[in-house]
Amino acid sequence: MSEIILKIENLSKQYRLGTVGTGTLSHDLNRWWHKVRGLEDPFLKIGDVNDRATKGSSDYVWALKDINFEVQKGEVLGIIGKNGAGKSTLLKILSKVTGPSTGSIKSNGRIASLLEVGTGFHPELTGRENIYLNGAILGMTKAEINAKIDEIVSFSGCERYIDTPVKRYSSGMTVRLAFSVAAHLEPDILVIDEVLAVGDAEFQKKAIGKMQDISKGEGRTVLFVSHNMAAVKSLCTRGIVLEQGCIAMDGNVESAVSYYLGGKGIDMLNKVVFDKEFNKEIFHLHGIKLKNVGSSENEPIVEDKEIELITDISFKTKDFHRFSLTYHMVNELGEVMFSFFDKHNKLKLAQGKNEIKCIIPKSFLQSGNFSLTLFIVEDKRRSIFSERDIVQFTVVNGHRDLGVYMGREPGYITPTFIWKS
Repeated sequence: MSEIILKIENLSKQYRLGTVGTGTLSHDLNRWWHKVRGLEDPFLKIGDVNDRATKGSSDYVWALKDINFEVQKGEVLGIIGKNGAGKSTLLKILSKVTGPSTGSIKSNGRIASLLEVGTGFHPELTGRENIYLNGAILGMTKAEINAKIDEIVSFSGCERYIDTPVKRYSSGMTVRLAFSVAAHLEPDILVIDEVLAVGDAEFQKKAIGKMQDISKGEGRTVLFVSHNMAAVKSLCTRGIVLEQGCIAMDGNVESAVSYYLGGKGIDMLNKVVFDKEFNKEIFHLHGIKLKNVGSSENEPIVEDKEIELITDISFKTKDFHRFSLTYHMVNELGEVMFSFFDKHNKLKLAQGKNEIKCIIPKSFLQSGNFSLTLFIVEDKRRSIFSERDIVQFTVVNGHRDLGVYMGREPGYITPTFIWKS
């Protein structure tokens, strides 16, 4: 049975908008008297949530509202959401930087946090002195810190500056040292906010590798907040999506990322979205459809059946043979995965209406949200038309055997290779 290392129950955090305090002594005394008698705060207008786009009627806002979840030992949990959703507030409460308004937190072990550049570092102390300071805050002895300090300094890449006051460090150097300290001082729970974005690409890759080692190799727990969905999917096994201070989604990381990016979960029924026709001088694009071969357009597109891409297009010119179609397959992170076109010139186009079909092999695309970018190319050299995300579609799990070790295979495609021995 898995061990629960962190349990959050009915957690809420409320802030007062505007100036600090209620404004008058009479208001403060009135609030105190109602509290003594066990009555509701007379100046508290409950109801407004954390929606920056809406002007509420209350002087108070719930940055977090009724948060409930558990984290298992060794789990890597990604916490994602838009700016202002409550992610940083949640991590600050978990790190005991601030307290909750209501609810409780039960943790079983030491928590190390990396929330902002320079958090926990004294600018006048050297890097080495700050390592000992952070270790002492975590309850470690000097002997325990001595055993780790060389590894910490080496991982951070700050050897030359380790005896220089931290106030002279760049933000990138500060983050590298802070992460190295937090990761190597053996916390039971490591809490990482978006601060890693300050580091360069090489260090971000190194840091993600270290967090994977911490969770899988050492059995420690990681809570990771980031707007980099590729990093979240690479590192985390589970995701929580926050919206306006509430948990909107709690599930496997693929579904959580998909929900956050607008798909509302990869297990939703498919809806192919083609927004509009394009009527140009040379061509008229009537529509683009995707469906499984042998299935109707109303059925979900499943990954373990062939997928049929149908392009309805009319060419208005007699030189129609000079034109061809190229598609880019784009994943839910906006990354172009590959391009595809009629490489062997097998299509027989005609002036007037054409129905062009392309068959995507079964079990090639994994479950997820995708879009297509269309290019119409003249003489295989010059693009006369391009439209990004001209159609969006969802592929759902076809109930294939995923194995017991990780659930969903990583990535977006599962190409078939030939194996020999």
